[in-house]
Amino acid sequence: MLLLLLLAVVGPLHAEALTPMRAQTLPSLNTESPLIGLARVQGRAIALTRDGAWSLEEGASAWAPLPWPAQTKVSEVVSLVQDGERAYLLLGQGAQRMATQVVQLSLRDGAIVLRPLAPLPLALRDARGALSAEAFYVAGTAGDGTAHLLQLNFEDERPHWAPLTPWPGGGAASSLVAQTKALFAVVPAASGGDRVLRWSAEPGWTEASRAPGRVVPGSGRAIGQAHILYLVEEGAEAGAAAKIATYQTITASWATLPGAQAAHSIATAAWPDGLIWAQAGADGREIAFASAQVQSSKLRLHWLDWVVIVVYLAGMIGIGLYFYLREKRSSTSNFFVGGRTIPFWAAGISLYAANTSSISFIAIPAKAFETNWQYMANNVIAVFGLMFVAVWIVPLLRRLDLMSVFSYLETRFHPSIRMLASALCVFVQIGSRMSVILFLPALAIATITGISVFWSVILMGGFTIVYTAMGGMKAVIWTDFVQVIVKMGGAIFAIGFMIWSLRGGFGEFWSAAMAENKMHTFDFSFDLTKATVWGFIFLVLFEVVLTFPKDQVLMQRTLSTKSDREAGRSIWAFAAIMIPGGIIFYTIGTALFVYYKANPERMNPLLPIDATFPMFIAAELPVGVTGLIIAGIFAAAMATLSGIMNSVATLISVDFYEKLAKNRTPKQSVFFAEIMTVVVGLVGIATALVLSRFDIHSLFDVSIELAGLLGGGFAGAYTLGMFTRRANSPGVAIGIGASIVLTLVIWSFDMVHPYFYLAISILLCIVIGYVASLFFPAPTRSLKGLTIYRDRASDV
Repeated sequence: MLLLLLLAVVGPLHAEALTPMRAQTLPSLNTESPLIGLARVQGRAIALTRDGAWSLEEGASAWAPLPWPAQTKVSEVVSLVQDGERAYLLLGQGAQRMATQVVQLSLRDGAIVLRPLAPLPLALRDARGALSAEAFYVAGTAGDGTAHLLQLNFEDERPHWAPLTPWPGGGAASSLVAQTKALFAVVPAASGGDRVLRWSAEPGWTEASRAPGRVVPGSGRAIGQAHILYLVEEGAEAGAAAKIATYQTITASWATLPGAQAAHSIATAAWPDGLIWAQAGADGREIAFASAQVQSSKLRLHWLDWVVIVVYLAGMIGIGLYFYLREKRSSTSNFFVGGRTIPFWAAGISLYAANTSSISFIAIPAKAFETNWQYMANNVIAVFGLMFVAVWIVPLLRRLDLMSVFSYLETRFHPSIRMLASALCVFVQIGSRMSVILFLPALAIATITGISVFWSVILMGGFTIVYTAMGGMKAVIWTDFVQVIVKMGGAIFAIGFMIWSLRGGFGEFWSAAMAENKMHTFDFSFDLTKATVWGFIFLVLFEVVLTFPKDQVLMQRTLSTKSDREAGRSIWAFAAIMIPGGIIFYTIGTALFVYYKANPERMNPLLPIDATFPMFIAAELPVGVTGLIIAGIFAAAMATLSGIMNSVATLISVDFYEKLAKNRTPKQSVFFAEIMTVVVGLVGIATALVLSRFDIHSLFDVSIELAGLLGGGFAGAYTLGMFTRRANSPGVAIGIGASIVLTLVIWSFDMVHPYFYLAISILLCIVIGYVASLFFPAPTRSLKGLTIYRDRASDV
């Protein structure tokens, strides 16, 4: 009823641009020589005319001449290709002005330096170029009028030009831009106007869009991760008033940015967060310049949003305080595994909460917005993996009455293996997983709202420390329960709001999603470079079935249940939630696609794709609901963080303190665990703040690499212990050491994608560990209850 009331009172959205342009007039260049091209290189504006080169530094009041290399004539420049940082010249000779040579333009000691690249394999008329991080593209028409597209890969040992399939229909391209791993060419349409064609390695050239007017030749530039800025003239004739428009490469939609116009532009170039263009002076004796930049303002939270966030955080503290006052705190079992009294359904929901981190809350909608539902296949396949875990693995470990899952390695093999595995787990959880889970949502929220990264990290980390240290595992599980309700409730409201905001309602949402194939889920091809069903089966085998036993964060919840049967049922509950939960998050991404396709002016071209959902939350949702969903993002992070803090504190206490401390009491053990919870949380916060100074993508990759490099070997040890009778301590130790060393070798040579390190490490440990075990005596003690072969008392 509350959701319906909110939907009823919210008025229709105004189609206003979220990011206007700020125009600025730049100094004119006093010359009568025609302008050849314009670029921005190393922070300076560079203008090339028939009689020389000129530069304009930021804040300067006049253009300064630049020395030009004697070996090349300025008159040979046919076209200038640039992206705001780099610049290349296409050179040619003769009256037809056909490009044959390519040189890189850079600045050194205040002078222009030209470095030649491989010559073009054929001369091209009306040549246009585009730059990506990996390649240089040149398009044009040959002497016989046929279109050609060439690519030079910068990463090749000997870069050379390779032909690509030219665009269909022929004709010269007026603009060529590289964006989102694709090329976008503007070519004239047979019926008049311009059309935008898109090229990628698969499926090649496709019709992307029709331009809303005449695109000024050479005016396109990539901005952000998924936008292109163009100057678009409203009239059919060249020289008409041109507006600055954005083309969104994912939704293929256009939006006009108010605040600046460019009429009679003769050259354009990339400028910080915008464009710079040149116009012929009225008297013909000078060239005028102007620029426009996208203005991106922070969307401050309303006081009501802050009230919602504060109420949520106070509720989490209240749950922790309740269990602190209720429990006597004299038993480690109460603090670490909730006295083994947790209902299976609560443990299952907590498992889902821990598995659905803030990264998933932000990244999954962004992935579905950009592509489709192919990664949803992983959820479906993971359910079958969880079934195996529920039947075979969890009951085995639950019967051992553990608090640390690494106790199994001591019972099955040797105490040293247990302690080393536990220490590496603590390092990976704090150093890579916890810090990234804190930092990523903080960055996304700071990008959109007035909450800084620092305060987001402090809020999430600080409040999680307090209620986790006070309430132990019971507080973790019951706050997880509340947090699932908060984040899923907010997610469902966001979906309903987006669909309700569309003019055609659910019918428009469904037809647009189906037309763009946005809900495509299962890909049965054998292409290992794509998200296929076979790849997910491979990943689930290694990342769910074989690694679940070593995941203290997840296993500790199942160990908190009342019995073996309840432990297995908690996994079934987890599996039952996974598919509908995944559908909700992927539907958010699809709804974002349809919403922004209908309202492209509401996008911020400067923000990364991962910020799409947070941007919608801050800019579009009603007051109060924004606070609720930001609380949901906090909840997604805090649910995972509380589990990590409690689990790491458990490992430090059970695997190290209780084994090394003499004459300790249960109350001392609980107090030590509380202190360790606080210490772990503070270290995680500090690490997140330190890592905030680095590139977010590299941090995420590092966390994946660490998990594979250091965690795979011990997952293999569990596999050898549970699924074989012949594995022994020396053989497993050799397998663990060899798998870590060999995986590090593979990592050092960058032989495979980091996602495969975990599977490779597990396979190496299993194969090497089993073979090595054959050279040592078979275990002579009873392995009853330590392997999946429960009916046998001995392996001899």
